[in-house]
Amino acid sequence: MSRLLRILLRVILALLVIALVAVIGGYVYARPLLRTGTGYAAHNACAVQFISGRTAPETDLPDNPLVPYLRTYSDFARKDSETAIMGVLSKQYAWYTKGFGCTVGEQAPALGEPTAVTAAGNPFTEPAAPTMNTTAYKAPVATAMKAPGTRAIVVIKNGQLVAESYAEGFTASTPQLGWSMAKSVTNLLLGRRVLAGSIKITDDHLRPEWTDDRAKITIDDLSRMQSGLTWNEEYDLGTPITEMLYSQPDMAAFAAGQPLAHQPGSYQQYSSGSTNILCDQLTAGSENPADLPRKEIFAPLGLSSAVWEPDGAGNPVCSSYLWATPRDWAAIGQFALQDGTWNGQRLIPEGWMKQATTALPVEKSEEQGYAAGWWVNRQANGTLVDPALPADAYWASGHDGQRVYVVPSADLVVVRLGFSPGVSADALGTAPLVAALAALR
Repeated sequence: MSRLLRILLRVILALLVIALVAVIGGYVYARPLLRTGTGYAAHNACAVQFISGRTAPETDLPDNPLVPYLRTYSDFARKDSETAIMGVLSKQYAWYTKGFGCTVGEQAPALGEPTAVTAAGNPFTEPAAPTMNTTAYKAPVATAMKAPGTRAIVVIKNGQLVAESYAEGFTASTPQLGWSMAKSVTNLLLGRRVLAGSIKITDDHLRPEWTDDRAKITIDDLSRMQSGLTWNEEYDLGTPITEMLYSQPDMAAFAAGQPLAHQPGSYQQYSSGSTNILCDQLTAGSENPADLPRKEIFAPLGLSSAVWEPDGAGNPVCSSYLWATPRDWAAIGQFALQDGTWNGQRLIPEGWMKQATTALPVEKSEEQGYAAGWWVNRQANGTLVDPALPADAYWASGHDGQRVYVVPSADLVVVRLGFSPGVSADALGTAPLVAALAALR
């Protein structure tokens, strides 16, 4: 072999090595984002099929350049799903457990027996057809159903189901994911624990590792997104939210490990991490943390469709993963409207919803109209987020356009569920629907 050929081969080999190192380095750098994609897809496939009972879970994936390269396989005997890039890279698994839904992780979680939940006591599970006043309700509901991705609208007026409408492929019995509407239900769970005397909203020194100023963080700070912990809610490479949801088995511990960026109680910043820390406090001491929502919320209200999915540590993902039918979401709204009474029984402290839906002054806030787990129309300074809505309106809000509006002055609950990634709040048309229905007498 000539000397020139040997030099050429060495150069080619060096270039190949450099290219390989670059590819490996690029993959290592991008792996957190890739795992976000595969974790999202695996969880979505598992939940859509085994909780919602639907096919074609790929229709619930947002438009993303990564989607064409995802390969998902679901085992219907074991009830689990796995997704990888081109079937090989960044593989993630989601495991279904009856009563508890799907959990992302390397192995199936060990969860206890779920509390049995029936529809007993829930007036909205199987009522007769809604008593819809066609001239008053049908037109505004039909208009709102035209918004991109709308899958369900349910209207409760004076405690009665008066209107509902569903997109093709969806019915009153199809569970749908509420995403961050779970945060509002977490506030109701907190009310249950406060009534039981197991926790107070003023409690601080919440975690043993919080030996610095984080010890000042209170339960109310977590509920009102005023913990001061460093956070970034954007779904991007290496952000805390994606790391928490798709790479951390114990989501509360991960969120609690973030350093302080602001003094507790001084700065309001939306954080799913704060809600999961709060949830960990609510389930502390429980023999089966994953079952607590079933025992404390689902069973008393008769939410027979509801599933609150846990993380790998067995704690409910209170920030994000609550599924229920549209009518059961409406029952949650009605429970809030009734200030936590159900079938004549008080389940949360009297006046709880007033304090939970009152925005308090804070030195600085990134959020417009956030109270304690609920979004409210009347801000702390007295101005309205949406002047077209009644001042006392408040709502649960979730990713992709999920909403449960409650208007006490109109004795009204409106549920809107759908899959509307990238659609603005104005384009959803839910607020105008609520305003129109609230004006009816």
